[in-house]
Amino acid sequence: MTTDPAARATRLGVIDIGSNTVHLLVMDARHGVRPVPAASRKITVRLMRYVDADGAVSPEGERALLAAVDDVMSLARESAVDELLPMATSALRDATNGAAVLAAISQRVGRDVLVLSGEDEARLTFLAARRWHGWAAGRLLVLDIGGGSLEIATGVDESPDLAASVPLGAGRSTRVFLPDDPPPADQVDALRVHARALLEPVVERLATVPAPDHVVATSKTFRSLARLAGMQVDVVGPDERWRMRLSQLADWVPRLARIPAEGRTALPGVTPERTYQIVGGAVVAEETMRALGVDEVEICPWALREGAVLQRLDRM
Repeated sequence: MTTDPAARATRLGVIDIGSNTVHLLVMDARHGVRPVPAASRKITVRLMRYVDADGAVSPEGERALLAAVDDVMSLARESAVDELLPMATSALRDATNGAAVLAAISQRVGRDVLVLSGEDEARLTFLAARRWHGWAAGRLLVLDIGGGSLEIATGVDESPDLAASVPLGAGRSTRVFLPDDPPPADQVDALRVHARALLEPVVERLATVPAPDHVVATSKTFRSLARLAGMQVDVVGPDERWRMRLSQLADWVPRLARIPAEGRTALPGVTPERTYQIVGGAVVAEETMRALGVDEVEICPWALREGAVLQRLDRM
């Protein structure tokens, strides 16, 4: 007699408290079986805009964040989640009052929020990409642009042998370097110079490991850019898959920078919650690919949240 694997699955809920959104992903998961999405809810907060000059999240920002957490928690209860995995990334990790805000969130979710370091983010995202692409992909180079930071990881196993985090997120870059809408050329150029300087140490570290066999990009920023500038490719299964060449991205960046935020949503792949920071994300993506000598990336649908589920399954 066979047993239905779904009957023994654990329903895990990952709450990703990021710099741009609060995102709940509910998955039915069992060790050795591909996790199956059961529910998802994403609330756009754009927390970076609520960070003051002293690096603290404003009271208004905290209220918006807690309201978003309450919203996703209602779905978690409706979905009968067996275990919650709440985690916070760059914005709260770097905020001067982050500990107090995290304490308030922990009360809402009923357990402590795990604060991921930048390298933690890179490692979890790498795990997700490795499981998705499999061993046949060889050495992976994984790029992930979040709201507050850029993660880079490379390796041949399920854990990367090099993981780095750079404060070049799309939201952070927009807030600091592109205050005007649309941004003038001198602001875009200043962001380029800044990105190149921050990427130099990572380029030096990558020179000490073998070149990748396969370059993978994750995150909403890369997915949006690929739908705008890249090309859809045929793959086995129902999922859409995209690739994007550096030349395609470089051609679009100056055009994006000339369009006001409200006009960018008419473009394919640019959603309302990303339109304000898509130029910053595009500049960071271009400069990262250029600095690392990457001519083309393949978009991976799995990223940080899926990596957290996979890691939890491995430890169960």
